[in-house]
Amino acid sequence: MDVKKYRHLWWEVTLTKVCFSVIPLLVLAFTLFNHFSEAYTAKIMDNLRTLAENRRGSLELFFEERINQLVTLAYTESLTELTNEDYLNKVFNIIQSRSRSYLDLGVIDQEGHHLAYVGPHHSILKGVNYKNEPWFNAVMTTGIYVSDVFLGFRQIPHFIIAVMVREKNRNWILRATIDSDVIENIVRAAWVGKTGDAFIVNQDNILQTKPRFGGNFLEPPRGPNFSTLSSLRVEELTTDGEKTLYVATPIKTKKWVLVIDEDPREPLEPLLRAKHLVALVSLGGVLLIIVGAVATTRKLVNQLIRTDREKATSDEVAMQSSKMAALGKMAAGIAHEINNPLAVIGEKAGWIKDLLMEEDVQHSPNLKEIEESVGKIEYHVDRAKKVTHRLLGFARRMEPVLEKVAVNQILAESVSFLENEARFLNIDIQKDFDPEVPSILSDQAQLQQVLLNLLNNAIDAIGRDGQIVLKTKFLTRTNQVMIAVSDDGPGIPKETLGKIFDPFFTTKEVGKGTGLGLSISYSIIEKLGGTIKVESEVGQGTSFQIYLPITQGETGRWASWPH
Repeated sequence: MDVKKYRHLWWEVTLTKVCFSVIPLLVLAFTLFNHFSEAYTAKIMDNLRTLAENRRGSLELFFEERINQLVTLAYTESLTELTNEDYLNKVFNIIQSRSRSYLDLGVIDQEGHHLAYVGPHHSILKGVNYKNEPWFNAVMTTGIYVSDVFLGFRQIPHFIIAVMVREKNRNWILRATIDSDVIENIVRAAWVGKTGDAFIVNQDNILQTKPRFGGNFLEPPRGPNFSTLSSLRVEELTTDGEKTLYVATPIKTKKWVLVIDEDPREPLEPLLRAKHLVALVSLGGVLLIIVGAVATTRKLVNQLIRTDREKATSDEVAMQSSKMAALGKMAAGIAHEINNPLAVIGEKAGWIKDLLMEEDVQHSPNLKEIEESVGKIEYHVDRAKKVTHRLLGFARRMEPVLEKVAVNQILAESVSFLENEARFLNIDIQKDFDPEVPSILSDQAQLQQVLLNLLNNAIDAIGRDGQIVLKTKFLTRTNQVMIAVSDDGPGIPKETLGKIFDPFFTTKEVGKGTGLGLSISYSIIEKLGGTIKVESEVGQGTSFQIYLPITQGETGRWASWPH
């Protein structure tokens, strides 16, 4: 059998099964994970966008409320009333009670002089002139001004909201200082998780609030520049070799930009867990598919090997039967053709022998040689007659005579014929008979011929000093009797083993075997409805096993037991 062919088939079938099973599984897992990943990432982006919009709304609302408060106060109260610091203090207390975000409140004329001031730095700021300050000129130009965060005279972070009022022929400014901690608190609410950060930058990309990680107040932040942003943006950028999710949105009330960033590993951690789970499940599926493919392919190939072996055995049996049928016809013709010349040769040899006795050749110096030659002619004629007799017996294919045969008994009788020869050659014949072996319906004479032939072959194979084991066994599963003849001789090489049942094939020396014994035995056992097998290893001996049915039923060639 071609082992390489089956190995190639095994790999081909296994790989085909694995590929057609694993590839769809991996494609499905990859597709589902990508779809889930995109949906989950989009959800995270949406959450960041919503967070930024909420924080931006809170900041814009804060600025609008402060501006509206100051505008309402400036246009409902007169300059005369507000320059009265007692009255201004009363007003300051009222608006401060509703919002703790104010640090002080001041009234400034169009020349930049502080007309009135309420707050913790009265002694420092009351006499200050703001005419040359950038914010003063800006509020005089635009009417309403919100500054960036700065330190100022107080040296603490704050920003101002100033409202200009036109009253008769003069202008004046109502100016409030706002604690930057208020917007810090609004921005800090956007710090998400353990790694999230949020801060505000002005148009010059200067920090207006202190970030959570890195960066100093009133300095450029680390990371990309969003100061010129005009609309909300959400994107993933790489900063210092690490990916970061950014969402930035401008604050309309004040030209600031709110920036929120987050390490994607934290919000994407469930996605990574899902990825690992998908990979683990996929790997488990792949392993299960591979194990299943290997197991089913092995079973398939083993079944195919068994089928091929059975077919090969069947073909071998059919071929052997065909050989035997052809040989029978040939043997009959050869035997008849040889017998006639043999008879003439034998007759002439006898006539020569008679002449030697009648004629006066007793004194011939060649008499002895002539007598020996005539003897050899008769010997070989007789030997040739025996061969042709066997050929004729083989060609006639005599049908078996059915009778009850006690297998153990006929085997013991066969041994008794050869016991003396075996004892002389120091060959021990061991008997291992199964007492449960029943009688069978067979031809005793032909079966004994086969057994004697196998025993003779075993003795010839051993030569001297060996052992032959005879064994019988009742096979209940197949309803057969097994007869085994085993020897510890030199064994039969593998290249020869397949030819031993071929006619005229022999492993014996020239002149010691005709090569017909095993062929005839094979034919007899086949006619008896059984099979004969051989097992042999060089140096380990040879074993012939005969399997015979108990009775010849419907599947056999004869009827059942006779009544």
